[in-house]
Amino acid sequence: MNESTKTRLLQVGSGAQRAWVVFGLLFPALFAGQRTKPRPATRPKTYSTEKASTAVQVVGAAVCAQCHAAETTTQKTTPMALAAEPAAESNILREHPRLSFRLGLYSYQIVRAGQQSVYSVSDGHKTTSVPIEWAFGRGEAGQTYVFQREGSYYQSRVSFYTDTQRLDLTLGFARTVPHSLEEALGDRLSTVEARLCFGCHNTAALSVSQLDVQAMVPGVGCEACHGPGSRHVTAMKAGRLETAFILNPGKEAPEDLVDFCGSCHRTWLMVETMQVRGVNNVRFQPYRLENSRCWDGADGRMSCLTCHNPHRPRVREVAFYDSKCLSCHNRRGTSAARQSNGPACPVSTKNCVTCHMPKYELPGGHFKFTDHQIRVVRAGEPYPD
Repeated sequence: MNESTKTRLLQVGSGAQRAWVVFGLLFPALFAGQRTKPRPATRPKTYSTEKASTAVQVVGAAVCAQCHAAETTTQKTTPMALAAEPAAESNILREHPRLSFRLGLYSYQIVRAGQQSVYSVSDGHKTTSVPIEWAFGRGEAGQTYVFQREGSYYQSRVSFYTDTQRLDLTLGFARTVPHSLEEALGDRLSTVEARLCFGCHNTAALSVSQLDVQAMVPGVGCEACHGPGSRHVTAMKAGRLETAFILNPGKEAPEDLVDFCGSCHRTWLMVETMQVRGVNNVRFQPYRLENSRCWDGADGRMSCLTCHNPHRPRVREVAFYDSKCLSCHNRRGTSAARQSNGPACPVSTKNCVTCHMPKYELPGGHFKFTDHQIRVVRAGEPYPD
């Protein structure tokens, strides 16, 4: 990340907003130097974790909409905007007032009573019941639940999956029977882990690197990526256009932008350091993208924004992405092909992603994830790490 970028991050106060700050706290020795796919003779990058000014305040999407109506109108319907919600507002929990699951001697239930959903786990003799506070995930694949117990946040051991319309084990939990009722409840989040989870699923969850659930805005909104807007609004109203006090990730170099998105979706270095191997890393799109030949291509690196507009819902029609691919991989003999180093596909120029970005089902995930490691896929070949 270049110096001007770091300066803008400090100006907008993003140290209190972005979850990659927490990664610096969680793995200081591992991620303090560089966060992207290393290259020979490249000086390590550093990412500032300076505290935001107390004068920097979140203004909310309604204020952003006064100037950016088009972006805010569509952004609120995106998966990011719906990444978290209070349990009382979860349509999934409303529409499924009684959910159950069993693992060995442990039985699980989520029961709706008015505006509250109660999570209960029993070993046949004792039962622990707690109200669910937060629902994480918009439900495209599923939804996981967060509750508090004895002053700590917990991630539920079971999640709702849209494909089956049932509860099953949350991704990451083994199918082995827990040793105790306490263990059966789920995963107790450390202070840092709680910051990480809430920081990536919500806006303004962190206040000077401390979790502040009371002040946070559910879901990933404008200021989660662009930084707190108070100084920006003041500057714009005063006509000080040269001091915008706002971050526009779209203007960053592809490498920095992919790392920016990877702060929540996992960067190349994060996945390498955690040693997540095999199909389990298919959902870490920045990591997979940086393993693509397209990423290292002579035409310049692509980024997340090459195909995705974060202000709009994800486009599901595969034909939409053909123009993205053909901007580099044109048919031989055309003028565009002569200006590009991307080889032309000898098979087709339609529905490119169906062949070059196959879908894989994550074990236990009840959902097929698109592999962002763009490549020529040969029949029967193993999943490439």
